[in-house]
Amino acid sequence: MERFEEGQGTAVLFSGGLDSAVLLALAARDGRPQPLYVSVGLAWEQQERAAAESLLRTEAFAQVLPCVTLHADMHDIYPATHWAMQGTAPGYDTADEDVYIEGRNIVLLAKASVFMARAALSRVLIGPLAGNPFPDATPAFFEAMAGALAMGLAKPISIEAPLARMHKADVIRLGAELGVPLELSLSCMQPVGGLHCGRCSKCRERIEGFRNAGVPDLTRYAAGQERL
Repeated sequence: MERFEEGQGTAVLFSGGLDSAVLLALAARDGRPQPLYVSVGLAWEQQERAAAESLLRTEAFAQVLPCVTLHADMHDIYPATHWAMQGTAPGYDTADEDVYIEGRNIVLLAKASVFMARAALSRVLIGPLAGNPFPDATPAFFEAMAGALAMGLAKPISIEAPLARMHKADVIRLGAELGVPLELSLSCMQPVGGLHCGRCSKCRERIEGFRNAGVPDLTRYAAGQERL
């Protein structure tokens, strides 16, 4: 495990995606947050982690602590045929409900909280946006989960979702204001050689988000440029 510094206070669940990059930059305005990448074995993780490393080398994240990678292998839960294990995401116009990965936030927060207890971190930030339909992304869930984790670890744990009232366009505008090189982030369920596929629903959200934000989209897409 990577080395970490104790007592910094705030951890950020950081995937290298657009939302988590903006969340981490936001946290960095107030201190030196600890980014945590939790690997569970999804198909796109290698390219996602490469994007995270590229982001962390930029000036926007100069005050951020080195990223710590944690592992919680889910191959024994999600079968090899699961689209997220195969990297064959549903199509461009797929609804969010059809790309639900059961228990994802439960796993991420449970693993992160044990690390946090050992590292004297009491606050973790997570990045769901407005309109997120999943049951493990609600204020009630975060409150209940924080209470259970704090009780089980006998340590103070708070879970916060600072972007929960924002839509993708709002997050993109905020990222631009914070100087985040958004084109280096990776929000794609089937990236091709480090590029966004341009064909999955996450790419659709990204493309529409930049358009609605009025911010130039410098993202490189392997396909789907006609939709820009």
